[in-house]
Amino acid sequence: MPVQYHNFNNTLESLAKSPSGINGLDEISFGGIPKGRPTLVCGNAGCGKTLLAMEFIYRGAVQFGEPGVFITFEEKREDLIKNVASLGFDLVDLEKRNLLVIDYVKVERNEIEETGSFNLDGLFVRIGYAIDSIGAKRVVLDTIESLFAGISNHSILRAEIRRLFNWLRDKEVTVIITGEQGGGDSITRQGLEEYVSDCVIFLDHRINEQYGTRRIRIIKYRGSIHGTNEYPFIITESGISILPISTVRLDSKSTHERISTGIAGIDDMLGGKGFFRGSTILVSGTAGTGKTSVLAHFINDNCKKEEKGLYIAFEESKDQIMRNMSSVGLNLKKWEDKGLLTFYSTRPAHASLETHLAVIMKMVNELKPQSVVFDPVSSLLNITSGMQVNSVLTRLVDFLKEKNITCIMSNLTSTEGSLEKTDVAISSLVDTWILLKELENNSERNRSISILKSRGMKHSNQVRELIISDQGIETKSRQNHSGNKIVSKG
Repeated sequence: MPVQYHNFNNTLESLAKSPSGINGLDEISFGGIPKGRPTLVCGNAGCGKTLLAMEFIYRGAVQFGEPGVFITFEEKREDLIKNVASLGFDLVDLEKRNLLVIDYVKVERNEIEETGSFNLDGLFVRIGYAIDSIGAKRVVLDTIESLFAGISNHSILRAEIRRLFNWLRDKEVTVIITGEQGGGDSITRQGLEEYVSDCVIFLDHRINEQYGTRRIRIIKYRGSIHGTNEYPFIITESGISILPISTVRLDSKSTHERISTGIAGIDDMLGGKGFFRGSTILVSGTAGTGKTSVLAHFINDNCKKEEKGLYIAFEESKDQIMRNMSSVGLNLKKWEDKGLLTFYSTRPAHASLETHLAVIMKMVNELKPQSVVFDPVSSLLNITSGMQVNSVLTRLVDFLKEKNITCIMSNLTSTEGSLEKTDVAISSLVDTWILLKELENNSERNRSISILKSRGMKHSNQVRELIISDQGIETKSRQNHSGNKIVSKG
């Protein structure tokens, strides 16, 4: 799907930009980094500066036909090639096609000194030759600290930094310069680079509750509006992915098409037609109320119609779910064998929330399912706070709605307090909310089902009994103390 950008001010002259090709970066920068100008990418160790710069060069050559020069002051050419090969970046091939020059510059002061004074004239000649040799449009300098290591005269150092940035502007190439994070209020070590750069991108790698998360923020962008928030990103086998940008707008399309819940009695409670396709459904209740069984009936019915489904399980393995659901008359393995149902079972503690989100989004993009099951989303609270879980689920819901994918999720409700709330605070996000309860009466434990809300459709106000047997799930109207049926008015 082509990227769409906001036009906040039509009176502003459009700034020329170079699309990065990096997943998500062009969205938060509204088109890419400034064309023909220097951009500073800075941050602490291990945050992904070199990888972002290399992906900018690689995507420019492969996707946009723009040759690039990568000047490295720390890693040798052979090391760089090996380090990014696992991401599918074939740098050797780009070199053979004259789309890339990698130049390792071993910085020694005596090599760039002339008549006892420090200057970068020798480096300018070297970079200029590399640019002209392939007609480069993109350049990376990695990292600027190595270039000025050991220079104690700050007046000369600052003058040469300013001269370097101006020289790069004059070459009319789009440049990324990487830099280490400074101390105090300074973004960089020297405290000047951020002022002479036209765009400053800050990367951060932090640990929160034992889980590492990388984040990106555009600190400044001369002449352009840009996203100002911190955006989480991950490094996958295909490069950097900033997640997700789908929450910027609420413009997903809605449909009037209805699909069955897979349970006739629940369909009846929803006007006899079931859910809206592309809607989000929450099934909540305490332990043992039948949440997983309700979800499994839904995905089973979808597979019967030759529609693909994705089952995300956070507490049970695939085989355990299949075994348990066979006890209520469902053969989920049959759909897996036909390629209609895919399971992804993992413990929430296996990775950070952002990593889980990235993996799920990648699976959705590759498998293209019509329905997705999450069982249960409340397990995500084991690794982080409810606010962060809510943020991830909000973005996930937006992502699925944009693709018109029906999403049904379960939530384990705490027995403490009201059952008509969720610890992950997502009740306002969902279109349909089904509440399951366990009732004890006359020495029996029975299950009940009710529809707390269902946007855009008539739905029953009854509290019905939910019966789970080896033939599946059915519902029936409960009776009052006089033996009369409770009749719905909705």
